[in-house]
Amino acid sequence: MSRSPLSQYPCSPHQKVRGLVYFARMADKIRLNAQGLLGEDYLANLGKGFDGSCVSFLGVDYEKLAGRILEGGSDEEVLDWCYKEGACPSESQVFVWNEYMRKCGWNDALTKRLNERLLEGGFGGRTDIQTFFDYIDLDEGRL
Repeated sequence: MSRSPLSQYPCSPHQKVRGLVYFARMADKIRLNAQGLLGEDYLANLGKGFDGSCVSFLGVDYEKLAGRILEGGSDEEVLDWCYKEGACPSESQVFVWNEYMRKCGWNDALTKRLNERLLEGGFGGRTDIQTFFDYIDLDEGRL
């Protein structure tokens, strides 16, 4: 990934807010982008990909969510806003969401793209990386 010396990585997609994976990462990307600290490689997919899946799951508009995040408040406060503005998933729905997201790329329609990303990143020999969450953590230096 090409990065300027000032750019920062968002938190791991594994980080949870009120038990929900990925939300903290999306919020981090929005904040870092607003501060000019998000790497260029992330910009084209803001609000798309996993971000798009997350806002769809929560039933909120990405631009409205970004605006709410930039108003301030903790991730928990913003997620509470999402639950009021959009959908408030049950504990079972959060469990299914978490398991789906954690396993994206493992024996599914995204496996081919995950393998391509591993090769592009110079990690072609890594058989221990089987999901996109693991790839993200590897690519950003957490693994």
